[in-house]
Amino acid sequence: MAASRYRRFLRLCEEWPLDETKRGRDLGAYLRQRVAQAFREGENTQIAEPEACDQMYESLARLHSNYYKHKYPRPRDTSFSGLSLEEYKLILSTDTLDEFKEMDKGVWKKLQERFAPRSPEEKHKAWARALSRPRT
Repeated sequence: MAASRYRRFLRLCEEWPLDETKRGRDLGAYLRQRVAQAFREGENTQIAEPEACDQMYESLARLHSNYYKHKYPRPRDTSFSGLSLEEYKLILSTDTLDEFKEMDKGVWKKLQERFAPRSPEEKHKAWARALSRPRT
């Protein structure tokens, strides 16, 4: 049974496309790496939790087949920003993100600091300030 699971995962890896624009961040590459780790011994790998393995495969297969895209179709192919899919792909490419890092790091750093999660002490101080403000 492990052999059939292994072959199904291999077939899924072969079909899953690689996105060359997302070097080091591509889901297809990550999937291949995880399958190689999970099935180190190939078809002879002993699977500790076969049900979890089958569930993982089914979830990945649904993603790959665009099951949810077809089940819940969008009325328009736009987003709140109005950008197209191609524009999002360009923005999220590794090269573009590297360019953003090289841009004015002062502005970039400010944005990161503004939206970065705070430490527990900072959160506590912010709550204390908010609670101590007079109410109108």
